[in-house]
This record gives sequence, structure tokens and C-alpha cells, in this order.
Amino acid sequence: MNLPEVLIDGQNLSIEDLIIIRDGPAILKLDNAAKSRMQMSHNAILEIVNSEDLVYGINTGFGAMSNVRINDQDLAKLQVNLIRSHACGVGELMDPEHVLMMMAIRANSLAIGHSGIRPHVVEVIIELINKRICPIVPRIGSLGASGDLAPLSHLALGLIGESDFVIEKDGIWELITPDEAFGKINHSFINLQAKEGLSLINGTSQMCTFLAEAVHMLETLVFSADCSTACSVEAIKGSHKPFDSRIHATRPHFGQSVSAARILSLLSNSEINDSHIDCDRVQDAYSLRCAPQVHGPVIDELIKARESLLVELNSVTDNPLIFINSDAEIDVISGGNFHGQKLAMLADNLAICTHELGSISERRTNLLMNPQWTEQKAFLANEDGLESGLMILQYVSAACLAEMQVLSTPASISNVPVSMGKEDHVSMGATSANKLLKNCEYLSYILANEIIASNICLRNIKEKPGKGVNKIVKIVDHYIPEMNTDQSFSEVTENLAYAIRNGLLHDV
Repeated sequence: MNLPEVLIDGQNLSIEDLIIIRDGPAILKLDNAAKSRMQMSHNAILEIVNSEDLVYGINTGFGAMSNVRINDQDLAKLQVNLIRSHACGVGELMDPEHVLMMMAIRANSLAIGHSGIRPHVVEVIIELINKRICPIVPRIGSLGASGDLAPLSHLALGLIGESDFVIEKDGIWELITPDEAFGKINHSFINLQAKEGLSLINGTSQMCTFLAEAVHMLETLVFSADCSTACSVEAIKGSHKPFDSRIHATRPHFGQSVSAARILSLLSNSEINDSHIDCDRVQDAYSLRCAPQVHGPVIDELIKARESLLVELNSVTDNPLIFINSDAEIDVISGGNFHGQKLAMLADNLAICTHELGSISERRTNLLMNPQWTEQKAFLANEDGLESGLMILQYVSAACLAEMQVLSTPASISNVPVSMGKEDHVSMGATSANKLLKNCEYLSYILANEIIASNICLRNIKEKPGKGVNKIVKIVDHYIPEMNTDQSFSEVTENLAYAIRNGLLHDV
């Protein structure tokens, strides 16, 4: 079996690479040029340690204690103390797959060669990933500046042998000790040297992990939203005219045109449309005819988010940074690349996007419950009054939407100054990105409910829907039971939503 390979070179890590690592197993390899850059940077650290210079992060305290000089014999202890004191995260544990992604992002950032860390440390991280082994990391603790300190400290705590690990065996994650974890890769625990602890924990790796997962999922869900729209158009025997390319050429936003073209393609060769060519319905509800104008902006925002995230994945986000000029002169410069404002604002914006996709989908589901639009029984029940049909399916979508509304409130507008006021503006990027992930999950439930309702509608229409819609119907049909009587749809929604967010409709 040839496993997919991912090169860690500080320049080319992609969202797709991270999904490969998440789904694993995969083989990560450290680029030789990256090793050379890291070694040069580490040599610069050694030179500073042997000098009389006072340099933040190398021979000083941290944060508000950055002016306190540390004796040379205590530099290793300084790094260990940093890890221990900062590893105080709480709450639910990060998914192990997310920890593996976070480890890869951290390794790639360090591989750029401005962090002063030894290649050996990154090689150990890579070997753990290749063996599907990762430390236990609580999710909550990052303020998104100075990077993701608490979660990355738990990662580093594992590297120095002071935290338990999990290992994946046949798809199941099992708890193992640090000794067992390092025995699997034939390495000893990392003995941190000057600046290495700070390099490991100072960066945007948790934020990037959640955002990468969310962008990947939302790209799937916005396509699925076009699919669910096309199904609903056919289910209410709606008009295809709002998706005419001539309309969208007069307002040529890229995403809007893409969404309209996709929906129209799915509706092509529709017997339903042909049989209602003389229908006296003038205009459909906004949730149908304005779908491209709502879905389209999400497509546009996703394109921007992907571009920005790719920059971030291949950036140096710790502090201070080591620069060596052509004359071998060393500059150690403190800055703020760890600040996650860019990621926080991207995630908050995308959370609003998910809400709007969910909002318009729930409205389409509402139409499918109404005899005025479907010319079928209320709530698609078999017997009026005696049965409730799919009534509560819409309630559940509305409840999911309420959850999404709360989670769409931007976290990036919050600020809590810390470290005695020295770190006086933080991004809350990890919070923003994590709630975006939750919104994506809720969105998948809403889209699943729309597809369930439209599918059951279409079963009661004798004419065939458009070619693409017909393909969707066949794909989802085995997820949706026959509606012979009232029944619970909880598992149906859960299973279909899971399949949708994992690409069920990709091949339509």
C-alpha cells in the first residue's frame, strides 16, 4: 500500500495536505533545505547564548517579565518551566485528528527557518504524526495572541515526556504513556534548548487547524446547498428562469454566477419543468429564486479565506524571529506574527456565511411543508390530522439556526488584556474558528432536512426531475425511508448530514 506523502518544507503545506493527515495514515517528510535553514537559525541561537547580549525569548523571561535576565545554566530549565506553566488548558479534549493537523502546521512553520529550533525537534514531531500518535490536548485556553499558547504547550508537554498520548489502532484511539509513545518512534523525550519551548508554543497552529477543517467542510456544504436548492425547485415545480445566465451576467459577481450555473445544470432536461411550462405562478419565493445571490457571496468569501489561510499555513508565527544576513550578521527581532486577527476575522465572517446558507435552506424546507407550494398534503403527511409527517423536521432546522445565530456573533470583537497589560489586545481566533466548525455541522443538519423533504416530495411527482436532481435523488434515496406512517427522523438526519459534509454529493 502506497501511502500519500506530504513534504514539510515551510512553503507548500495546503489544506488538502492537512485533510490527508487528518484522515491518515500518511508519510510526512522534512525537506533537506528546511533542515539546513533550521540548523543555521539554531546556530545563531547558540552564538547569542555564548555572548553577553540580552535577547528576549532566549535568555530572558517572557511576557511581562521580558526584562529579567536568565543565567546560562538555567536556560533549559526556563524552557521547561515555560511549557509546564502554560499547559493549563481546560474543557473537552481536541480531536486527535485535529492535534495531528496542529502538529503538522507547527512543524511546517518551524521549517521555514526563523525560529531557532533544531531540525531534530521537528523530525520527532513528524515521526509521531507518521505513527498516528499525538499528545492529549484540551481545547480551551488560547486567546489567539500570543498565538495558541495553552494548546501548543500541551503539545510541547508531550514532547518532553510529561503528558499522556493517544495512538490510532484500526480506527480507534487508545491511551498510551509517554514512554510507550516514544518507544514507537525509537526516540528519547526532547531535551529543550534555548528558545525551543517558546518556538513550539508561540504560533497560530490551533486556529489554522480549525479554520482549515472548516474551509474544507464549507466548500463541500456550499456546493451541497446548490444541490438542495435544485431539489427544492423541482419539488415545488418551480421556475428555472431565475438561474438563466443572462440575469447573472448583468451582475457579474463570480460566486453568484457559479451558483446559478450549478443549479441550472442540475435542473437540465427536467420533465417536471416541461409539464408546467404554462403554469400561472409568476414568481417563486426569494429562498428559491434568490439562492445564487445568497450562496454566491459565500463562494466568494471562501475563495478569499482559502487564499489567506494558505499564506498563514506557510508563515512564521512565533516570536522573536531570527534573521541572518549575507554577512552572517544575526538580528533577533521581536514582533507580532503570532497575532491571530486575520484568522479570527476570517472565521467570524465565514460563521455569518454559514448562518445565511442555513437560514435560506430552512426557508426552503418551510415551503416544502406548505400545500400552497407543493400541491401535496401539509407537512407531506399521508393522512391530514392523524399524522404530523415532516412537521418537526422544520422545527429542528429552526432550532439549529438558533444555535448558529448565537455562534455567528463575532468572537473577534472581544478583548481581554492579559500579562499585566503587556498583551493588551488579543484576537480570540481559536474561539472564532472553533465556533465556525460547529456552525458547519449545524448547517449540514439543515441541508439534510431540506434534501429529505424535497426527496419525499419528488417521490409523489410522476414526472422525472432534472438530470442532476435525479442523480441526487438516487444517491440519497437509501438514506431516506418510505413515508408510510409517522416515524422518527433523528438518525436519518444525522446520517445524511454526516454523509453530506463528507462529500456525498461531490460526484453529482
